[in-house]
Amino acid sequence: MKLTPLGIEGAWLAESAVFKDERGYFREWFKREEILESTGMDFSVQQANHSKSKKGVVRGIHYSLAPGGQAKWVTCTSGTILDVIVDLRPYSSTFKKIEYIEINDDGDRSVLLGSGLGHGFISLTDETCVAYLINRPYSPMYEFGLNPFDTEVKIDWHLSLIPQTKVTISEKDFSAPDLTTLMNTGKLPQHEL
Repeated sequence: MKLTPLGIEGAWLAESAVFKDERGYFREWFKREEILESTGMDFSVQQANHSKSKKGVVRGIHYSLAPGGQAKWVTCTSGTILDVIVDLRPYSSTFKKIEYIEINDDGDRSVLLGSGLGHGFISLTDETCVAYLINRPYSPMYEFGLNPFDTEVKIDWHLSLIPQTKVTISEKDFSAPDLTTLMNTGKLPQHEL
């Protein structure tokens, strides 16, 4: 497995060897020891989640303020997504920076996100499935969202990749606060973990 740092500290692109034959393919998509060796992060899986989305679905931007932080390992098991990572740490030199990574079911890419980073994606195909491994269990009192269409953050959802497709978003994500509101209410990561 190769882990390449992205332009936001605490975010990595993970690329794994894919072994293909007439049956399909095989991939080792998560190896805790290699993550520790490459990043220094001891990622211990506490929960696994899975989502299925139609083409044009936007999920996120989600993040956690759980004590000790929450990291995620994200991979696409069916279809294609444009994965979006946003640095929501006001103390970070890359605060508000956005990274875009296309991940599909070819199987060779995942992303690792450290604590304090916002995450979301747009499904570029129907029947898109995404698997998430997280190092802290979901806890509603620590889970927050940034409006994915916040005019200050200006996420480019690359809608040209899905022309004539209606964007679908949950009411919860659509009504999530903007960055200024989150800052003013103390709901952004306040210090390095």
